[in-house]
Amino acid sequence: MKNDDKVLKVAEARSKDAGRGIARIDSAVMDILGITAGDVIQIEGKKRTAAIAWPGLPEDTNKGIVRIDGTLRRNADTGIDDRISIRKISAKEATKITVAPTKALRIVGGEEYLRQILNGRVIVKGDIVEVNTLEGRIDLVVTNCSPVADALIVKSSTEFTISEKPASETPSVPRISYEDIGGLGDEVKKVREMIELPLRHPELFERLGIEAPKGVLLHGPPGTGKTLLAKAVASETNANFMTIGGPEIMSKYHGESEEHLREIFKQAQENAPTIIFIDEIDSIAPKREEVTGETERRVVAQMLSLMDGLESRGKVVVIGATNRPNALDPALRRPGRFDREIEIGVPDKAGRLEILQIHTRGMPLEDGIDLDKFANLTHGYVGADLSALCKEAAMRSLRRILPELNLEDDIIPIEILNKITVSEDDFMGALMEMQPSSMREVLVERPNVHWVDIGGLEDAKRQLREAVEWPLKYGKVFRKMNAAPPKGILMYGPPGTGKTMLAKAVATESEANFISIKGPEFLSKWVGESEKAVRETFRKARQASPCVIFMDEIDSIATSRGSGDDSHVTERVISQLLTELDGLEGLQDVVVIAATNRPDMIDPALLRPGRFDRMVEIGLPDLESRKSILAIQTANTPLADDVDLTAVADKTEGYTGADLSAVVNEAIMDAVRELVKSDDISDERLNEAKVSMSSFLSAIEKLNPANRKAENYL
Repeated sequence: MKNDDKVLKVAEARSKDAGRGIARIDSAVMDILGITAGDVIQIEGKKRTAAIAWPGLPEDTNKGIVRIDGTLRRNADTGIDDRISIRKISAKEATKITVAPTKALRIVGGEEYLRQILNGRVIVKGDIVEVNTLEGRIDLVVTNCSPVADALIVKSSTEFTISEKPASETPSVPRISYEDIGGLGDEVKKVREMIELPLRHPELFERLGIEAPKGVLLHGPPGTGKTLLAKAVASETNANFMTIGGPEIMSKYHGESEEHLREIFKQAQENAPTIIFIDEIDSIAPKREEVTGETERRVVAQMLSLMDGLESRGKVVVIGATNRPNALDPALRRPGRFDREIEIGVPDKAGRLEILQIHTRGMPLEDGIDLDKFANLTHGYVGADLSALCKEAAMRSLRRILPELNLEDDIIPIEILNKITVSEDDFMGALMEMQPSSMREVLVERPNVHWVDIGGLEDAKRQLREAVEWPLKYGKVFRKMNAAPPKGILMYGPPGTGKTMLAKAVATESEANFISIKGPEFLSKWVGESEKAVRETFRKARQASPCVIFMDEIDSIATSRGSGDDSHVTERVISQLLTELDGLEGLQDVVVIAATNRPDMIDPALLRPGRFDRMVEIGLPDLESRKSILAIQTANTPLADDVDLTAVADKTEGYTGADLSAVVNEAIMDAVRELVKSDDISDERLNEAKVSMSSFLSAIEKLNPANRKAENYL
């Protein structure tokens, strides 16, 4: 090591820095070595590579660490927490660079693309360059470069050549680094200390006199990154990686399934250190008391003896992944087999932003695109959903330039390729077409009703805003003041006063996920199915929080217990509702809004604070509210000069919001009738057509609520 070298500890890069060829160095070390931001540094691990120096993060000062991404770690043949030496070097401008793919493939127009994405980057002969494409990541090895130097900087004049002959290096494990995983910071740390540490430094555990952990169970909803995390661990440890899809080891022949398992563990021991990854482990190790087949029981028993039998497993770690942890045999879920269970949950806003940054790394985004906004709008989206969102946005941008393409050409002109940019509108369009996978079974299309579309009801709007919008937008204030937002709101009042419309507006304005349940949907003729439907609805809501559950006509499922229901279905549904609303498992960021026009029928246990905390009466609109409703309803209607909406509001006392909407519609229909009768529907006549006051007066008379009682028609 030379005098001007400095040994630093490797740490993982931030997601936003990955793929940029930069090294964030402890600021104190930069001062000692005389390095300034933008200088070229040589990184020496087991191999040598180069990067551009950037100042470290404020929290890294005086810690002696350098943050480099997975590509630089791979090129330096080093790992996280290893020691590397760095020093400042001078780099020349690259005139010519030749790269070769690690496997045979045809890249059309790749030279220009490489020049664009690598412009300003530092290249060393033998480096591996990772290129993101829609089909996935491609590895290219730098096989030749000129002039000959320790490091070369790529400029816009650099000439690239892509060799048709593949390079000899073929990665034995999937190359995924920790920087490719967003929103799972804590989970990555746990997995690293459980798996990476024992495989790389078993002497630490020998010194402590304890056995290294042998198994980790990753569980959580589909698409949260369980398989990706296992691949990243295999990549970063340089361990052999054996993957088993649960059902593929099952065989119809007696004893063959167990033999498959024994063979896999035997191979793993021979090629140790090895990670065995069992995806969908619940399919091969279900609860033995619940399965009918003998094969499944024998496979579970074989699995138990392999994971914790008389023979030592050596440096073999088993990672299991499932989205149904409770379906696993309990004997597997004990220390010594699966030592730790790590939940990989739905990402929060910061996690979603990280995931979006990762998936848009290689995308030509338009200037000013705000990924933070989309992280805000994607409540309940898992990593796989966000990946699909980015792909769909990219495809939408591609559709825009399709008319300019001649698909029969071998090579698409570079000027057309340069035109492809992904805009905010592409993301918005993709978002409108997508819904989170965790909510696919219960999600309804988000309604498009805003507060301004609802006349009057100011008090009800305020209470709904406080209960749903405020905890989401001002969470910091609620935590500081130790304020608990209401769990449930019951809206009651005559039919047609706007209860369902208010719930729709809440869903639109709060940008929360929205589950709409019509009361009777819960009821089933099969015993236990009704309660299961309630349980599943609340489970999905928790998973996709923040979420609003809207129960319309709640009186149909929550009538007072003991009211003479023969089958006792509604009694069991109410009991389930009570435990979900206020049971041992709390509701986090889930608000229940219910609507009824028969509050007297609802079981009193539901109406106490802690369940339905607020009861909001949605009564008949007063004069001001009626004027407001009429103004909204006639906003796009051509009215005659004699129309006085105040007089119309004055004459409609006792009318509900639905009645007023019907009055406006009837008045418009009256004007339409006049037009049709005249037989003159020319453009000129249409432009002059307006709804007169007389049409409103006749509509008021015809639609008087007092005249619409059932007995009037008998």
